[in-house]
Amino acid sequence: MCLICDRIEMIKKGENPYFVKELETGYVVIGDNQHFYGYTLFLYKNHENKTELFHLQSDEKMKFLEEMSIVAEAVSKSFGAEKMNYELLGMGDAHLHWHLYPRRSGDIENYGNNGKGPVWWYPMDKMYSDENRPTGNELEEMRRKLLSELDKLI
Repeated sequence: MCLICDRIEMIKKGENPYFVKELETGYVVIGDNQHFYGYTLFLYKNHENKTELFHLQSDEKMKFLEEMSIVAEAVSKSFGAEKMNYELLGMGDAHLHWHLYPRRSGDIENYGNNGKGPVWWYPMDKMYSDENRPTGNELEEMRRKLLSELDKLI
C-alpha cells in the first residue's frame, strides 16, 4: 500500500489528526509541515491504477479538478495567500494528490531568484523540519478555519 493510501485508511478509522473534510472525489488534509502556512493536500479517493489525470473518466476528472479548485480557494481565504501554487507530481507517491501552497512575499527567504520562485527552491531540510509541524492547538485552529471556508464554498 502507498503512503497516501495509508493516510486515507487513517482518515477512515478516525485516526488522522490532519483530516479536514471529505469531498466527492477526495480528502482535504492539512500538510504535516507548515513552513508555507496553510499548506494543504487534496488526496484522490481511488488509487487503483489511476496515477495520471488522463486515467480518469472525463466526468470524474472534471469533478476532481473542480473540487481541487474549491479547496485551493478555501485555503487561500483561510490562510491569507497572496498567490496559490498547485502541484500534482507523483514520482514519490504515484497516488493522485494535489499539493496546495499558499504563498506570501519572502516565504522562500533569499533562495531562488532573489527570494522569488517555486516552493522547491526552498531547501527541503528547512521546509520539512520538525520545527514546522503545527502543535495540537495550531493544527486544530487551522482545521477549523479551513473547514469553515470549505463549508461556505460547497
